[in-house]
Amino acid sequence: MTAATGEVSGGRPGRGRRVILWRHGQTSWNVERRFQGTTDVALTEDGVSQARRAARLLVSLKPDAIVASDLQRAANTAAELALLTGLEVTHDEGLRETYAGVWQGLTHEEIIGRYGEEYAAWKRGEPVRRGGGELETEVAERAAPVVLSHADKLPDDGTLVVVSHGGTIRTTIGRLLGLEARHWESLGGLSNCCWSVLGEGARGWRLLEHNAGTLPEPVLGDDD
Repeated sequence: MTAATGEVSGGRPGRGRRVILWRHGQTSWNVERRFQGTTDVALTEDGVSQARRAARLLVSLKPDAIVASDLQRAANTAAELALLTGLEVTHDEGLRETYAGVWQGLTHEEIIGRYGEEYAAWKRGEPVRRGGGELETEVAERAAPVVLSHADKLPDDGTLVVVSHGGTIRTTIGRLLGLEARHWESLGGLSNCCWSVLGEGARGWRLLEHNAGTLPEPVLGDDD
């Protein structure tokens, strides 16, 4: 994709498509503030309830397709929307969370205590293989093409729901908006089962909603 023109491989700019990037529901590791990464942690009962509530809202946006990470916390979140829409979920490992090596399974406090400088460098926007794992740019390089390939199959004005993970969603948004990687951290995190919305305009993708838990409202005014 070229940020300035909105060009997508095989596609046309300005088709009015919409991409909803939806984070999975709560897991026990979320509650414990443990870095999950690619560890396949299940939803809690609250996480399932969150997914069902969010699905009841998202179904009203009339999605045309659903694609999800194959990790169970994302796949099971997506399944709640699939039940309401009748759509089949496509699972893709390219949408998994960032692999973070030895950080995975550690609490936030343990990461700070053991790998404080590495954590600080990441927060400063430096390219860091957290825990010896993936760079954020590598996550974007595997996830963004998955989103674009499915978005390209949408009809004009169509809607794609992507069910993934907080870090992967942030890097994907940054890549699709054409932001430099060191600025991706400026996009705040997503709460469990909240979502961000990218809309396609004449000049490419733009961020319409971020960390939303309610349905988008129309923009009324000069910025539309």
